[in-house]
Amino acid sequence: MRFGRVLRSAAVLTAAPVAIAGLAAAPAGAHGTLGSPISRIAACFEEGPENPRSEVCRRLVAENGTQPLYDWNEVNIANAAGRHQEIIPDGELCSAGRDKYSGLNNPGEWRSTEMPSGGEFTFEYSVTAPHRGAIEYYVTTDDWDPATPLTWAELEPEPFAVHQDPVAENGTYSITADLPRKSGQHLIYTIWQRSDSPEAFYTCSDVTFGADGAAPATEAAGDGFEAPASEEGHGADHADHTVEDAAEDAADETGSAGAETGTGAEEGTDGAETDTAVGADTAEEELDASPAAAHSDHGGGQAEAALPRTGSAVTGLFAAAIVLMASGAGAIHLARRRRGPAGPTV
Repeated sequence: MRFGRVLRSAAVLTAAPVAIAGLAAAPAGAHGTLGSPISRIAACFEEGPENPRSEVCRRLVAENGTQPLYDWNEVNIANAAGRHQEIIPDGELCSAGRDKYSGLNNPGEWRSTEMPSGGEFTFEYSVTAPHRGAIEYYVTTDDWDPATPLTWAELEPEPFAVHQDPVAENGTYSITADLPRKSGQHLIYTIWQRSDSPEAFYTCSDVTFGADGAAPATEAAGDGFEAPASEEGHGADHADHTVEDAAEDAADETGSAGAETGTGAEEGTDGAETDTAVGADTAEEELDASPAAAHSDHGGGQAEAALPRTGSAVTGLFAAAIVLMASGAGAIHLARRRRGPAGPTV
């Protein structure tokens, strides 16, 4: 009877923080970004949030930290409702007017995709949460200045392509559109306005137009990646190992320590140490599997990795730490209760 109460007490100690960890590990509202031509935020994420290679991405991290890169799919405004020019100031178009992403507005040598002037191009918008609405594609005017942050006046007044209510296939909205006749360096700006809510998403993609109708001589690195709805690919599959699974493992180990221990607090303490070692190994594995670690060694060639959802590295480590503390506390509590009060001396 008493042993059953002890197990229930240990279970409560373990379950409470695990429930909190489950909330923390749930991905934030994640939606999407332009994958081809690759957007600035996606290009920096592919370089690796913790150790980006290019000067512009290093500058972004210095200015905003790494979290914006893990949140690559939410450069958004929740209540835009079509009021884009009204609520986003000149010079802040690439960041959607948000301080969190201000580094995206900086001019510099961003990764650029080569495109045929006046030819056809298949745009690929990588999505992690599909929504109804329309994606509008704008291009900069012939007199825009790439050495200064983008302004509304530097965009052509009408979009050259509109993708109405796209349907995602393998985590991608695709549309083949006729490109404007441009030459040299330009920027493509997308506005994805949802029709089922006032929320809108924004992207900036640097491009270089070649000869009229001619295919580009080379393809820019990083084009054509996919962001699947499920978290798969390099460094992302560790997010599938949920907090609930880790909690069940920890609870099983804690219960086993109590059930098999018959000599009191000393063995209960040994059980806690065992759980601590297991938890430490789990945390180390989470760190090794984080998106930053998986992407930091990418070279300049074609990107092969699928982008994971928002915040998986941070929440995974947080969850592992909480489960570790919970399992250790449960084992110690179990050992103390089993020891019981000292009997009278005869």
